[in-house]
Amino acid sequence: MKNTGTLRVGIGGWVFPPWRGGTFYPKGLRQAEELAHASRHVTAIEINGTFYRIQNPASFKKWHDETPDDFAFSLKAPRFLTHRSELAAAEPYLQRFFDSGFLELGPKLGPILWQFAPTLQFDAADFAAFLALLPAELGGRRIRHVVEVRHDSFRTPEFFDLLRERGIALAAVDDAKYPGFDELTAPGFTYLRLRRCSEKHDTGYPADALDVLAQRLQAWSEEGRDVFLYFINGAKTRAPAAAQALIQRLRN
Repeated sequence: MKNTGTLRVGIGGWVFPPWRGGTFYPKGLRQAEELAHASRHVTAIEINGTFYRIQNPASFKKWHDETPDDFAFSLKAPRFLTHRSELAAAEPYLQRFFDSGFLELGPKLGPILWQFAPTLQFDAADFAAFLALLPAELGGRRIRHVVEVRHDSFRTPEFFDLLRERGIALAAVDDAKYPGFDELTAPGFTYLRLRRCSEKHDTGYPADALDVLAQRLQAWSEEGRDVFLYFINGAKTRAPAAAQALIQRLRN
């Protein structure tokens, strides 16, 4: 029997004031209830807070408990690990992040996203040394890693081969400012970050673009791939509507 992959579609973070007052969150909804609301209207959230500071086990446990059983969180790794000229020099500080308690998310833990500075250029030796520091499992749990690079020097088979050797995904990013990559480098899953939501479309992206996305995600799922897709930026007020519109297409 052929296994199909799980499709996760969501947003970046859940604390965003313009979503309040009826844009996404109902009028009068308490801020403490926003995660519970968001997690019942999208199927995944990429946590931004982990990019800016180390969180604690109690927070991860709370987020786990407030969301449905079939929900997923991706984590954005801390910038003090990724935004440095010599990546391998992050080694002494990595364990602090790995020990921060994100395993409290249990089965809701999705991939960890490592987003690198736009100025970072491809250095094969340094990048290989950094990737070697990323654990394939923690606490007996498999950990999936994703990298987002934003410099065209990474457009080389040597870089793609490094990722394939370690089973690490390359984020497919839709962004007007930075180069896009569409290489599938990890077995079993794909990760997309879409940053071109527009105010002129109620659903962020035009209907035909969402139709194409839905077909693409379904095809990956039929191949056995799990997919994580996040509407991140652009007209961020439209991101929840974009995610819900895509989820509806996937359910039809």
